[in-house]
Amino acid sequence: MKDEILSAAVSKGIFFSPDAMEMILSNDKPMEFVNTVFAHLARNAMFVSKQDIMDCIAGDKIMFESPKEIKPNNKFTSDLNIVKGTDITGESTCEGKVNDFANYFKARFFTMKRLIEKRNDFGKAMTIERAKGLDREVRIVGMVYDKSTTKNGHTMLSVEDETGMTKVFISKDSPIANELFVTDEVIGIIGKPNTRTEFIMAEKIIRPDIPKTNKWELSDSYSKIAFLSDVHVGSSTFLEPQWEKMTKWLRENSDKECINYIIFPGDVVDGIGVFPDQDKELDIPDIYQQYEKLAEYLKEIPDHIKMVIHPGNHDAARPAEPQPALNSVFTKTFDSNILMVGNPIYLNVEGRTVLSYHGKSIDDWVAAVQYLTYEDPLRVMKEMCIRRHLAPIYGQRNALAPEKKDYMAMEYVPDIFVSGHVHGAGQLQYNGIRLINASTWQSQTEYQRMHNFNPNPAIMPVVDLGSGKVEMKDFN
Repeated sequence: MKDEILSAAVSKGIFFSPDAMEMILSNDKPMEFVNTVFAHLARNAMFVSKQDIMDCIAGDKIMFESPKEIKPNNKFTSDLNIVKGTDITGESTCEGKVNDFANYFKARFFTMKRLIEKRNDFGKAMTIERAKGLDREVRIVGMVYDKSTTKNGHTMLSVEDETGMTKVFISKDSPIANELFVTDEVIGIIGKPNTRTEFIMAEKIIRPDIPKTNKWELSDSYSKIAFLSDVHVGSSTFLEPQWEKMTKWLRENSDKECINYIIFPGDVVDGIGVFPDQDKELDIPDIYQQYEKLAEYLKEIPDHIKMVIHPGNHDAARPAEPQPALNSVFTKTFDSNILMVGNPIYLNVEGRTVLSYHGKSIDDWVAAVQYLTYEDPLRVMKEMCIRRHLAPIYGQRNALAPEKKDYMAMEYVPDIFVSGHVHGAGQLQYNGIRLINASTWQSQTEYQRMHNFNPNPAIMPVVDLGSGKVEMKDFN
């Protein structure tokens, strides 16, 4: 019953304090009781105490205001900055209404369209409505609604823009016959309309992509940046000996190695109610105490290192992406050299653009594309770069909040793109970008074992901000 209640709460972005959970479970009908509590909470309620529940019981009209989302901490102004307009923290306006979703997809479409039209091999697009009546080559931009294969092995796409929808035919003998398409991605199409069928016969598919001319420009920076993803403090499988080995190494070597920054790409704690029977694998079953313990562990890291933390799907943040920064109710014991930001986030670090994203959408990529796997997250990250979008697939495992702008779009070309989530460790270069999957500090859980999920833990990627050299430091 406790797991059901936790799952219901997490799905609504609500977190109960221990005394609140105890009160719910002591009720004769806990599930019915908690649904009544949900009905009487304020719409934006997030952190619920026993007193809050008592207030709900006292009268239908008694509600409460949840702690406000914290503003991004911009105290690091000289060498580490949040790129303006890329942090959702304090900026969320969506209410989940139909109009919000319509506006979100319009924002996505026009953001991607601008990126496609900037390409030298594409240029200005015409609308689908105008293209349908022409008997010459056309260039359109459309969002992929669906994909099918004809009985003869040809590919048929349905794509739409602000003026309507059309079918796009790709011959099985075409050079682009093996292109990968996922729903809701935005593509450019060069082809010729078939006036008889009103299909557009595609000759080329153009994606936003990272320019091939993009490259890492050497700088005179001596600093290095490290990444520690998926720490999972609170889990019984947290690798404390390896963590201690790593922090000891930092205390002894970070100064001479010039490691001045560390980014934590989400899942800094194990959370509660994230997967079935999780409570059986927790050393710390209280979400607040998990963050308090994390704060203790972070004090082991030298003071000169500036740290940046954003949430992942195990953290105490709303499930839907983009996720605002962790609320101060959880981070009040953290040191002042830690910057709390949203997920995803663009940072400028000594002139380098760093994109950090936890990586929950990898679940959707792996489910949708047969040859993409959890064992090779870098290949998924490459597909994100090609589409200039972190989470194009909508309505599957990864929830997306319909904000006014698309925070999941890769509007800027980063120098470093880091993700976590899948507990892999590796690095790849793609068109000048350092792609990094930043390991984990948790050994294999029983849940992962059931799903044949093998982590690659206790590895800290380190990037030289001057040369771009990547080292994978192993603390096993």
